[in-house]
Amino acid sequence: MVVETSITPLLCVLVSLLAIPFIIATGERNPNLREFWSVLAGIIKFILVLSMVPEVVSGKILEFEVFSILPGISLKFRVDAMGLLFALGASFLWIITTFYSIGYMRGHHEQKQTRFYACFAGALSSTIGVAFSANLFTMFLFYEALTFVTYPLVAHHETQEARAGARKYAIYLIGSAKLFLVAAITITYLLAGTLEFQKGGIFPNHIVEAHRGLLSVLFLMYFYGFAKAAAMPLHGWLPAAMVAPTPVSALLHAVAVVKTGVFTVLRTIFFVFGQETMKLLYTTDLALFIAAFTITTASIIALTRDNLKARLAYSTVSQLSYILLGALLLTYHSTIGSIIHISNHAFAKITLFFCAGSIYVCAHKTEVSQLDGIAKKLPITMAAFTIGALGMVGIPLVGGFITKWYLLLGTIEAQNLWTLGVLLFSSLLNAGYFFPIVYRAYFKEYKGEGHETHHVVRENPFMATTLLITAIISVILGLYPDFLINLAKEVIR
Repeated sequence: MVVETSITPLLCVLVSLLAIPFIIATGERNPNLREFWSVLAGIIKFILVLSMVPEVVSGKILEFEVFSILPGISLKFRVDAMGLLFALGASFLWIITTFYSIGYMRGHHEQKQTRFYACFAGALSSTIGVAFSANLFTMFLFYEALTFVTYPLVAHHETQEARAGARKYAIYLIGSAKLFLVAAITITYLLAGTLEFQKGGIFPNHIVEAHRGLLSVLFLMYFYGFAKAAAMPLHGWLPAAMVAPTPVSALLHAVAVVKTGVFTVLRTIFFVFGQETMKLLYTTDLALFIAAFTITTASIIALTRDNLKARLAYSTVSQLSYILLGALLLTYHSTIGSIIHISNHAFAKITLFFCAGSIYVCAHKTEVSQLDGIAKKLPITMAAFTIGALGMVGIPLVGGFITKWYLLLGTIEAQNLWTLGVLLFSSLLNAGYFFPIVYRAYFKEYKGEGHETHHVVRENPFMATTLLITAIISVILGLYPDFLINLAKEVIR
């Protein structure tokens, strides 16, 4: 690997931060200009991330050190294939989500929109900071910053329910980080003498041999310390956060927060411990069981939820553990499936949340039982929802199929039949909680509500356009998966 110094990773982090003063300054006085700054920052960020693709694909690693505290502890950015894959999806979806937010926030006459867009920008800056972190110290700083900057987004409505949801969100995420991560990072530095990520892991062989039990416990500390990954039982913050506006839910569940959770766990597996060390740990099989348990249990809970966003929330809990399970199987194909699902899930799940928001704003419906015949009124929304659902189930031609194909190959490669059964059973459960929604929307008679005598149900142009774009990209990722797969191969090569 050729390492080059480049300031581009730092610029990617700073772009959205620099947009915040402009967003606040224009504020409520000029909403169009305020949203222009959000869109402009998103476009610049995406172009900067995109500009690094040729170099990373050619095998180069881009680094930039801001300052150093101690040997092996510094504020440092590093762009490799894994970080680039995460950053590409996050930066592109920020642009799409901003346009969607314009339609949602205005269509629903939301308050505190300036704070919303400012925190939104801060969240994306933190996300890119995590993606491009060169070490555990830098990653921890941006991981924690993401929690703090998204708290006002979860509490956006400022109702008692919103404050309770935000409080639970903060307690779970900040508490787990303080309880597990700080200690884990300290122990890592004492054992390895560095916090710098290295392909294959940072622990010398003699440390692995002498402290196998300690490293086993250490991995569990990271596994639950990065609670944004929502592995059970530390998943309760995620459904609670559904009190936030739908664009925030999309941000939490597809772009930033939960993807940061699984990304940090994967970064720890591949670049702190390494796959060979992971095979020796006593707790690897335990973590694999927890991931499988989360996949199955969250899917069963989703079946019982009539509220559309709650059903999607538990679907997210389940789908995140697909990523964890693939990484923990420690095989070639499962690892590829795990990494590419970061993007495949992002586009499919953000489509589903966009659709839920569109149904809420345009038809004032929030429950699955209210969606009879809704496709006749919102055809674009429900067509996109159907594509997103197909991706979650793993039907061919949508990106989610590629993920599940590689994960299934990985279970066979690992000769692990019980995880193969979990994946197949979970796909049936996915179909069980998504397909009835599609059936209701298309094959049942539409029932208007009383308030619709003065409210015309029709698509919102901003929202319909953005959710259609993400749905189409989900199909493109299913038809042309080579780019994602090649980046994933670079991670494990």
